[in-house]
Amino acid sequence: MKVCVAGEGAQGLTHLQALRTFDDVEVVSLAGGIAADAETFAKEWNIPNWSLDFSTCISQPDIEAVILCSPNQVHCAQAIEAMEAGKHVLLEIPMGLNLDESRRVVEAEKRTGKVCMVCHTQRFSSVFREIKERIDRGEFTPLHIVQQTYFFRRKNENRFGKPRTWVDDLLWHQACHMVDMAHWLLGDLTAETWGQTGPMHPDLNIPMDITIAMRSERGALVTSAQSFNHHGPIQGHYRLIGEETTLLVEQGKLIDHAGNEIAIPNPKDPVEEQNREFFTAIREDRKALTSCSDCLPVMEALHRIQRAMDTH
Repeated sequence: MKVCVAGEGAQGLTHLQALRTFDDVEVVSLAGGIAADAETFAKEWNIPNWSLDFSTCISQPDIEAVILCSPNQVHCAQAIEAMEAGKHVLLEIPMGLNLDESRRVVEAEKRTGKVCMVCHTQRFSSVFREIKERIDRGEFTPLHIVQQTYFFRRKNENRFGKPRTWVDDLLWHQACHMVDMAHWLLGDLTAETWGQTGPMHPDLNIPMDITIAMRSERGALVTSAQSFNHHGPIQGHYRLIGEETTLLVEQGKLIDHAGNEIAIPNPKDPVEEQNREFFTAIREDRKALTSCSDCLPVMEALHRIQRAMDTH
């Protein structure tokens, strides 16, 4: 299957590394954002065609699918354009930077009948799948999910220290991972949502710290802290306090309340598993497991959190 990748940054690299394990997938076109970077990236990965024009890239002969690793601000428009051009879409989160954009992507998915899958990669993590299976089997009953995500992002740079041409969003991008995971594990987040922001960055014009609280219909709580002001490396932690035990997810490991690592049988790379689901859904002509339409409730929850933040 011939594929176009949009984005020569960190996530573009992540997807190209994962696609090396797929013998039947070939990246033949790269839609870039910065000419020098796109040209270098294309040469390094032997991509025969590259351009800064997205429309030109996705119209290369025999391309069936597009993987969008482009800036958040163009996800919606590019996803819709690709689907209307007859291409299946694997879309990095977020599918939109507000609820209206997200709904437009879902409408295009339904209208075109194309596979449109959003990259909620944590759902394909062997650690989180182990937790979900324990919940589904009735062996673990979550009472409170406590989550933290920390970056140091006072300069508008990517994880390689290169200047960004766009500004990240702490709620609609970074917290989207957590909101989706809580929604997936708990089944719903419809009862109550709340959020507040810290001071705005003087140049980037975004809040650098946010706190989020949610409650599911069955009463389980979610508490989250997200920061771009954290001194130190990128960190992400989940503490799942349950009726039967407490579980900690940290650095790709599952740890029990006594500090013992829980062995995960047959662990697999989550990006590879996610991408495999995308191509399998195309071949089987079915909706992908994290289709944009099925993940719309996550964006609705983010919308409610945003309204609470705006109110406070």
